[in-house]
Amino acid sequence: MKFSYIIRTALAGLKTNKSRAVLTILGIVIGVTAIILVMSLGNGAQDLILGQIQGLGSKTIAVIPGREPSGPSDAAQIFSDSLKQRDLDSLKNKSNAPHIANIMPVVFGGETGQFEEQTYRLTIFGSSELIFQIFDLYPEVGINFGADEVRGRADVTVIGSKVKEELFGNSDAVGKKIKIKGRSFRVIGVLSHKGAGSFFNFDEIAIVPYTTAQQYVFGIKYFHRFIIEADDEKNIDIAAAEIKQVLRANHNIDDPDKDDFFVSTQADLAERLGTITTALTLFLVAMASIALFVGGIGIMNIMLVSVTERTKEIGLRKSIGATNKDILWQFLLEAVILTGAGGVVGIVLGSSLSFIISIIIKTQVGLDWNFSFPVLGAVLGLVVSGVIGIVFGIYPARKASLKSPMEALRYE
Repeated sequence: MKFSYIIRTALAGLKTNKSRAVLTILGIVIGVTAIILVMSLGNGAQDLILGQIQGLGSKTIAVIPGREPSGPSDAAQIFSDSLKQRDLDSLKNKSNAPHIANIMPVVFGGETGQFEEQTYRLTIFGSSELIFQIFDLYPEVGINFGADEVRGRADVTVIGSKVKEELFGNSDAVGKKIKIKGRSFRVIGVLSHKGAGSFFNFDEIAIVPYTTAQQYVFGIKYFHRFIIEADDEKNIDIAAAEIKQVLRANHNIDDPDKDDFFVSTQADLAERLGTITTALTLFLVAMASIALFVGGIGIMNIMLVSVTERTKEIGLRKSIGATNKDILWQFLLEAVILTGAGGVVGIVLGSSLSFIISIIIKTQVGLDWNFSFPVLGAVLGLVVSGVIGIVFGIYPARKASLKSPMEALRYE
């Protein structure tokens, strides 16, 4: 029997129970939709994170106090106070680290800002004047502070657009003073809307000289980070090695395994976060695949019911010359067509939902989120759907093909 005729017969068999066919593929549709949705959003999140990291610049190196976390038990290490003024001075010395172009010390923490009766929980970001250059920050109104304000521990601040909105509303903020921990800071600039970037939402921060933040806000004599720029992209690894050498000498460390700091380049961070997001996406895909498995079992059950209901049809077809192989192919194709159709619908539905979600995130949340169609997810969805059709359709199809023509014709 011609294969084209077998296909037409399989399609005709499915058309006789359209509502059942639609309900049968529901599990496949849900599973494939979930896979496409997870992979698309996972790709979007990864692109967003990597974009924020790359926004710091390819020459940027972060020095973080404490031992590099290798597991949950090491999480507390990031709060170490190992980075001191001596380390900053040593790294600024060109004879110690000739491939460092700029170094910016950073201290940060959450505090409450107050203007008259209005209060707002904001992030204090203490740094040098280099923050505006490194993070590409420009005030919408007013000015940035400079090196003189850093040296003089000036009580000045540049605030984000959200801070200005919450504390000052529609009135001007520049020239007015906000209180932070009982100390008055004069607002000299308001940043234009920037949004989240490099793990900080710049709309919700108040940038102050790090010297002021250390002495009057946090009361500490150490730093939470050093943000360093190498003199050239080609010298990033050399600069990182110089940083480690200087800090180990300052901290009397001979064994690298006992470092009380760790150095992270943008490439390192991008690779780590890329690995994390990929692993998380694959985990979620594995969870979503359970729906495909359940859908496959549903298809096998429905196909077994179909075989029983169509016993006379099988007997009649065999009596006019259909072979066991023809019957096997007919029912197997019905199962594959069902799962394949479910895969296509799932891909379309998952892509549409992820596109809508990406628009909502971009317009309502304000993140630079781009829609990403997961080609691998689409191929995976189609292939897995087809395999499920074969695996879970082979038993009902074989059962149908082995029916005796005489017994099938006598079946009531």
